[in-house]
Amino acid sequence: MESAKSEVDFDLEVVFIDGDAELEKLYGEEVPVTMINGQRHDYFRVDRARFIAAVLHPHQ
Repeated sequence: MESAKSEVDFDLEVVFIDGDAELEKLYGEEVPVTMINGQRHDYFRVDRARFIAAVLHPHQ
């Protein structure tokens, strides 16, 4: 995520789910989960190129 910030501008919020029962139930085995504009984009691993493309063109 940090390396992607060198190419595109976006706000990054890191949320740790440990100790939050609701978040652990929602995302448990899928961490890390990336969200773009409140929508789940990807999980388990971050595909840098796919993430950058989604940030640049969020409606495609």
